[in-house]
Amino acid sequence: MTANQLAAREARRLLLRETHGVLSTHSVEVPGYPFGSVAPYCLDRRGQPVILISRIAQHTRNIAANPKVSLTVKEEGADDVQTAARLTWLANAAPVPPEDDDVPARYYAFLPQARDYHKTHDFDFYRLEAVRVRYIGGFGEIYWLTPASILLANPFTHEQEEGMIRHMNADHVEAMLHYCRTAHLSIPEGVTPVLAGVDAEGFHLRLGARLMRFEFEHPVQTPLEVRQALVALARR
Repeated sequence: MTANQLAAREARRLLLRETHGVLSTHSVEVPGYPFGSVAPYCLDRRGQPVILISRIAQHTRNIAANPKVSLTVKEEGADDVQTAARLTWLANAAPVPPEDDDVPARYYAFLPQARDYHKTHDFDFYRLEAVRVRYIGGFGEIYWLTPASILLANPFTHEQEEGMIRHMNADHVEAMLHYCRTAHLSIPEGVTPVLAGVDAEGFHLRLGARLMRFEFEHPVQTPLEVRQALVALARR
């Protein structure tokens, strides 16, 4: 594996581990200046970040005038911010079409509190279609990456993923608790782990408001391989 291929894999891992970044758009209010604000995201079935923003938000106005944006994501919890991994996702922001109806379901599975946003304002989903990605893995580890090198499509359909989520959340809570204990994660009293999503390289558990990423030992392509990977993880 080349250095760029390794960097692309690590960049994708970072994007999957984290749940928010700084979204920067071209300001309409102050022309010529970038406008940045924190934005939660999750990845769609093609591996592109999806955000949910209000129609009255500054970002929405800015994107309507100029869809060229960037999303900066940083490794959380690093002792030294200068050596922490980070990436800048240069992209074109486009509204998610209504027929792409599995995007809201996946986003709400990851960020269920977002369902309440619609009680106060109208919100829309936007997909950040990558143009180039700048990844810094640490001091001196700097790479420009193409979308083709970093994107990895989810091999599961919406129905397949939903079926695995329902099954795990109904029948295998103890296994998910074991995954958390093995990873030395503290579980707040009264909180039950909830499987939020599955992809080719791992899965996300939701612990209250926290999302935790778990990786498979090897990539998977079928629900059967997911089951085998989860069993192997439970036996560690």
